[in-house]
Amino acid sequence: MIGERNLDNSGSLEAAAQYIFEQFASTGLKTLRHEFTFEDHTFANIEAILPGPNLDTHLETIVIGAHYDSVPGSPGANDNGTGVAAILALADILKSSQPQRNIRFVAFANEESPYFNGEGMGSLNFARACKRANENVVAMYSLETMGYFSNEEGSQSYPPGVTGYPSCGNFIAFVANLASAPLLEETKKLFQEHSKFPFQTIAAPESTPGVSLSDHMSFWQMDYPAIMVTDTAPFRYPHYHTAQDTPDKIDLDMFTELVDNLGKTFAALAGIGAERL
Repeated sequence: MIGERNLDNSGSLEAAAQYIFEQFASTGLKTLRHEFTFEDHTFANIEAILPGPNLDTHLETIVIGAHYDSVPGSPGANDNGTGVAAILALADILKSSQPQRNIRFVAFANEESPYFNGEGMGSLNFARACKRANENVVAMYSLETMGYFSNEEGSQSYPPGVTGYPSCGNFIAFVANLASAPLLEETKKLFQEHSKFPFQTIAAPESTPGVSLSDHMSFWQMDYPAIMVTDTAPFRYPHYHTAQDTPDKIDLDMFTELVDNLGKTFAALAGIGAERL
């Protein structure tokens, strides 16, 4: 068991990267390690590619990503072990399908502080590389802290100014900036068609607290449409960024159902017929 994954825990980031690489490779998908250097340390984003009819930078691309690091002192089961588990499962679910769009599954290094919103952030390095290559990214999904649910009244809170949403934290949230509102509407429609899982959506200014708090923000900076898929993390999860963020806090039944429904949604977005899943 790797536990917390950061430079404070020697070797843990590399152990996590290697595990993710091996899991991606076991699907038979082309698996790549994208290394970058920041402050004399080498980090790696790990990618598996499910190609469309012709894998090139002109074909439309969907990026499905999750960060694999955790804050010091936390094993990060929900933040963000759930996101990583989801992209590994989704790669396995979709591996034999034939999408009309490229799908790039990516595990990002360095989402957490002190790298967040800085030059050492893995997703920023990846998004910049996409931009340099003129990659036609039409949708990016950041799977972020998505395994904790509660039916208790008052279990869900919101940033100041965000009103009209449920007080029970028993849903998944799709979070977009205003520029990504069209993608949010398309995602909402497809998720409703393929799922009965409870969900909420919001398109809000990037300055709204919590709206920008994950790897989707890096893609916004490159003018790509992007959405965070989350249980809302600090607005619901009482063990956020603590030593108590352990696997027993995750609702495995809800999480499994969610990942299955996301797989159907992403497949539809990529032009994969349901009969091919």
